[in-house]
Amino acid sequence: QVQLVESGGGLVQAGGSLRLSCAAAGRTFSSYGMGWFRQAPGKEREFVAAINWRGTNTYYIDSVKGRFTISRDNAKNTMYLQMNSLKPEDTAVYYCAVAAAAGIHTREYQYTHWGQGTQVTVSS
Repeated sequence: QVQLVESGGGLVQAGGSLRLSCAAAGRTFSSYGMGWFRQAPGKEREFVAAINWRGTNTYYIDSVKGRFTISRDNAKNTMYLQMNSLKPEDTAVYYCAVAAAAGIHTREYQYTHWGQGTQVTVSS
């Protein structure tokens, strides 16, 4: 079975940085788009960022644009989310996901495999 494992979450002060990693096992996902989602307490899961299969195209929601950077290393079967200038409203469980096709995807239903999530908490 495929496995996606997130790591790198934790507690940081506002303005700080974290780098999330998503390691895939069981098969390679180098031919598929990937993305990051997050879910804050009491809220729906929200799309954050996506990257195409080659890592040559990316897309971000406006609230994180300029602060977050999504990337991938297909040789390592790993995706990353560099999070800078963190704000308390970024506090959430962050999930990585793999899509069913190669391009950019922004909707939850377009993704077929999900990690367990990693907690990111930003204090003020």
